[in-house]
Amino acid sequence: MSGANAHSGQFGNRIVRDPQISGGEPVFKGTRVPLRTVLASLAAGDSEEDILADFPSLKPEDLRAAIVFAAASAEEDLPVPVTPDIR
Repeated sequence: MSGANAHSGQFGNRIVRDPQISGGEPVFKGTRVPLRTVLASLAAGDSEEDILADFPSLKPEDLRAAIVFAAASAEEDLPVPVTPDIR
């Protein structure tokens, strides 16, 4: 699997963008919790339990969706290294 489209089924029903909610920033469906806030918490080393306590409207599946989303985004955004032609 490659790119965000291949993974969209794993997060597409949990992470949404709506111009009427948080200015269109990605949030978790049914909440106003920004994806970037959860990703920043995970990057800072916060535990799943701490994040879920801070945002009681989230479920463990939302945290997994955030990680899948970030992985798919990184997969699309990182350039493929060019291998030098050795002759």
